[in-house]
Amino acid sequence: MASEMTYVVRFDSIGNDNVGLVGGKNASLGELIRALRVHGIRVPDGYATTASAYWKLLETGDLRAKISAQLTRLRQGEAHLEQAGAAIRRQILATEFPAELARPIFAAYHELAKPYGGGDIDVAVRSSATAEDLPEASFAGQQESFLNVRGETELLDACRRCYASLFTDRAISYRKAKGFDDLKIALSIGVQKMVRSDKGSAGVIFTIDTETGFPQALIINAAWGLGEYVVKGTVTPDQYTVFKPLLNDPRLIPIVDKKLGSKTKKLVYATGGTH
Repeated sequence: MASEMTYVVRFDSIGNDNVGLVGGKNASLGELIRALRVHGIRVPDGYATTASAYWKLLETGDLRAKISAQLTRLRQGEAHLEQAGAAIRRQILATEFPAELARPIFAAYHELAKPYGGGDIDVAVRSSATAEDLPEASFAGQQESFLNVRGETELLDACRRCYASLFTDRAISYRKAKGFDDLKIALSIGVQKMVRSDKGSAGVIFTIDTETGFPQALIINAAWGLGEYVVKGTVTPDQYTVFKPLLNDPRLIPIVDKKLGSKTKKLVYATGGTH
């Protein structure tokens, strides 16, 4: 049986060789932190639950058997995709985390809070499937992320919802189309200190031109507020094209193209009430 220490790992201890342990997203984030911090680039701290944590949850309350039964009903035509998917998600959301799994998640959360003054800090809770970004299939973007999560209760609730999102109708259908076994793909959860980008802007950077594949161009998409609306395509962001060879000479202007986005919406922190 896995020990508690294998259920949680710090971002700065993982990299691209740990995709099977923490999924593609978290492995890449760990690689990013390890590569950039030595150059003085600030990246928020965080940690990831491992694939072992997901398998541990599936052992709880006979959850694996319950999921398998719903998938069998789906395959045999006894239930529609919507019915089977909804039933699986309900079962996951109703499952209590075992203490040996909840303890290390809470311990890592409180350890993460120490440099920020302790207490219930705000974190982003993101899904990272162990089958993301494969050559033959990409599962990225199929699972859920939750922002401005605070405290142990909200943290565990967000973790449950991340696990449940592994069985959305879209995800089940995509795995079937690609020939993947639903019960052989695990989910890792990344917990990272939030950045108050809603006071400015956020977005994404592509290290090559995504349309042409040209390796000397760097594409930046940005919009006001938290970056979730850019990632989900909710807003049309501003776009900047940067010519990499010009970055090494401060006398030159590396931005070679700009496109103004409409940015009609902005995602900000909740200021009170229920959510």
